[in-house]
Amino acid sequence: MKHATGTGHGGRRLTPPLAWLHHHLHTLLDTLGRLSHTPLPTLMTCAVVGVALALPTVMLTLVHNLQRLGGAWQAGVGYTLFLDPGLPDDKAARLAERLRHWPELAAVRFLDRAAARRDFERLSGFHDALEALDENPFPPVILVTPADPDPAPERGEALRRRLAALPGVDLAQFDLQWVRRFRALMAILERGVWAVGCLLGLAVLFVVGNTIRLEIGNRREEIEVTRLIGATEGFVRRPFLYMGFWYGVVGGLLAGLLEEVLILWLAPPVAHLARLYGSDFRLQGMGPAALLALLATGAVLGWGGAWLAVGRHLRRSDPLA
Repeated sequence: MKHATGTGHGGRRLTPPLAWLHHHLHTLLDTLGRLSHTPLPTLMTCAVVGVALALPTVMLTLVHNLQRLGGAWQAGVGYTLFLDPGLPDDKAARLAERLRHWPELAAVRFLDRAAARRDFERLSGFHDALEALDENPFPPVILVTPADPDPAPERGEALRRRLAALPGVDLAQFDLQWVRRFRALMAILERGVWAVGCLLGLAVLFVVGNTIRLEIGNRREEIEVTRLIGATEGFVRRPFLYMGFWYGVVGGLLAGLLEEVLILWLAPPVAHLARLYGSDFRLQGMGPAALLALLATGAVLGWGGAWLAVGRHLRRSDPLA
């Protein structure tokens, strides 16, 4: 069993690399067949692995959606200039036209009193309450987008003071500050998700390792016999490693399925909420690359758990004793 040569179909002798590949492929498929003979225990183990992988996957997907939403918000924010309520709309429009020539600004949008009221009604839904007012309480507003989408705090504040000093400006508000706070919060949440993912990854290692340990106990005599006739540690390890591999891959598939189901379940209320705010935002699930990464993670964790379990057994056993 220490030799890498073998025979393929039709009795042809295989070269060492092909024999090695043939044996690994045979062990991989044979392990899958063994697992299919005990469907309920196999499914239970894969389900535990899938749930453990699904939790951080769903959390990370939601965080990425929030980051995408924050990026969309950031694209249209900058400074909001609330003008003097007594400033006529024509003078306010001329002020907006002057600002369009500033090189520091990428875009300038002017809202007269009526437009400012319509925007507020659309975003807040307070149409009936505003209809009860005798006069329009909203001042003219100028929305300014800086040329630098993420200016340094001191530069952003300096530009805000320049805008606030303009004649007719009652208040200049730097809207990008809350976006920065939002991004800092998302960074904390993302790190928290990765921490939870690492802990659950350890749980997957322990679950797979314990399952493989029970399988080793059931096949202890078979292992001892193969070692007595010259089987290497690699030969003994191989079927258990592939068993852990299958647990991890199937668990990863279940995790991906759970993630997609939860995203589909959450998507309608999220889309409805977005429409109430005049947005077309939609939740997005994992892409193909993320699914492949999830399957690879499951495979590595399953393989690692099996490796630890078999290594522990091999260190304790001595077939020649």
